[in-house]
Amino acid sequence: MRRLKFIADGMLGKLTRWLRMLGHDVKYARSLNDGQIIEIAKNEHRILLTRDLELYRQATVQKINTFFVERATEAKKLANLARRFNLKLEFDVKVSRCPKCNTRIKSISKQRVTDRIPEATASYYDEFWECPGCEKIYWQGAHWNRIQATLREARESLTK
Repeated sequence: MRRLKFIADGMLGKLTRWLRMLGHDVKYARSLNDGQIIEIAKNEHRILLTRDLELYRQATVQKINTFFVERATEAKKLANLARRFNLKLEFDVKVSRCPKCNTRIKSISKQRVTDRIPEATASYYDEFWECPGCEKIYWQGAHWNRIQATLREARESLTK
């Protein structure tokens, strides 16, 4: 499956994290103005995701591939993007990016992270991933069921 490059405006922080986890390269334009966002989208051939109707209009006039993200649940937003860009709504750790900094995460042995994670986590989980960019450690903890439920809900709404 092909991975896409996006730039998301400052109103789409949660969606940015979701798309990164799904393996897409997403710049988050939290502190950029509309002109800067449009320039990045144009120069880096990124799809512009926005909740700002005026930014959407400006980008469209300039022939930038842009998508207006309507107010909805995260599952519905993901479903709408999947429908428009043919995204796979499955988590694959081999291509996943850090939701925090956008760097591709890498598998790391339990022995190398035990001093950086809670003791209880080390006793319950065996698979870990590290972000080489920000050094955050990830594992499929209690939140994993919520992540899977949101993706399942998004996939189900595609069939409606």
